[in-house]
Amino acid sequence: MTALTGRVFRLPDLGEGLTEAGLVQWLVSVGDTIVTDQAIAEVETAKSIVELPSPFAGVVSALHGTPGETIDVGAPVLEVADAASSAPASEADGSDRSDAAEHEAYREEERAGSGNVLIGYGTSERATTGRRRRRAAPVSSVPVSSAPVSPAETAPRRPVAVRSPLVRRLARDLGLDVHDITPTGHDGSITRADVLAAAVDDAVDGAAAQHRSTTGHDLDGLAVVSRERLSALRRAVSAKLSRSRSEIPEATVWVDVDATELWALRAGMAPDGGKAPSLTALIARFVLLALEDHPVLASRLSEDASELITFAGVNLGVAADTDRGLMVPVIPRAHDLTVEQLDAALRELTTAVRAGSMPPERLRGSTFTLNNYGGLGVDGSAAIINHPDVAILGIGRIIERPWVVDGQIVPRRIAQLSLVFDHRVCDGGYAASFLRRVTELIEHPLRAFGRV
Repeated sequence: MTALTGRVFRLPDLGEGLTEAGLVQWLVSVGDTIVTDQAIAEVETAKSIVELPSPFAGVVSALHGTPGETIDVGAPVLEVADAASSAPASEADGSDRSDAAEHEAYREEERAGSGNVLIGYGTSERATTGRRRRRAAPVSSVPVSSAPVSPAETAPRRPVAVRSPLVRRLARDLGLDVHDITPTGHDGSITRADVLAAAVDDAVDGAAAQHRSTTGHDLDGLAVVSRERLSALRRAVSAKLSRSRSEIPEATVWVDVDATELWALRAGMAPDGGKAPSLTALIARFVLLALEDHPVLASRLSEDASELITFAGVNLGVAADTDRGLMVPVIPRAHDLTVEQLDAALRELTTAVRAGSMPPERLRGSTFTLNNYGGLGVDGSAAIINHPDVAILGIGRIIERPWVVDGQIVPRRIAQLSLVFDHRVCDGGYAASFLRRVTELIEHPLRAFGRV
């Protein structure tokens, strides 16, 4: 007769001061046999959505948490049982101590720098077969031997065909199980239109249920429609912006800039059969040139604000609006890149961050931030500095406006630049000098062409 001895996998230290992660979906079910480093769940940190691998192999005996809940670092995530021959009672009694020892072992491995703690743990027992990616019904922390199993849980699920990973990701981001979506593709596959139609039906059903559940509840005389816990990303953004506003005595300078020549120059920069670099890439290059002469604006303050830390170069953060909220992916050593390389990096970053596939390490380490909020259709913004940066430059819409040139009112392409800076590191004159340099390069781009 064999006995089940359970091992508990606890949420590892996520780094960057993160203390929790949101459970997006389970990739395994109770009763599944898993191997070391197999992805068992998708979790959302304040940085991105990543797969969580198991450091243990065996049979899943319990899952802790349901999708949408938050799991604290150190809290149980999953229990794995091994088939052991007649394990003595004393051995079972010591399982908690063994779990703690194993947990501390891979925590030590993480601290030693074995890599992204949500990707793998440096183990050698890696799966060579495909992963099972099906959403399990929420299961409480009950061992498999005592958990009741309903016929619905044991019945095989119908196979589905999702040809495009983008369609699968869209379904996941919308909280839909692909097994519940009716396919209409010519080959029986699920299409993007199928996912969107299912999302509409789900939203209608959810709104009706939510209306029923909130009927009779009101606050200050208004009916409460919903109460929704902020996502891990939204809470992280909130904490970071609150820290920025509470710690940094910021000041702002702004200027209207005539981008007509840059607008015309860009149109002629497209290679044969290719695309012209984006205006954001061109302005980013001008910003990096200006920072060469104004390195304080790409510096940092020490934790106690007693030292100014300057760098040989710039890690450029680029604010991006996504469905999950504001994110700032980083182009490392951006000062070494040409306009073409910056343009390629910006396109790659934008695609990855909006798809939710940006690695956490690419969302930290900036020393200066660029925010092209003109793409949102606005002219100006009172931006908040991306801590621990000391400055952020915003770019408004580049649109035709009446402008005085040689005493004549003519239409020109005008944009507003807004620089928010930490007044502790420099004064207004230094910040204005930087902004004048960026303005000069935008208004007379050929002056910088030899260095672009």
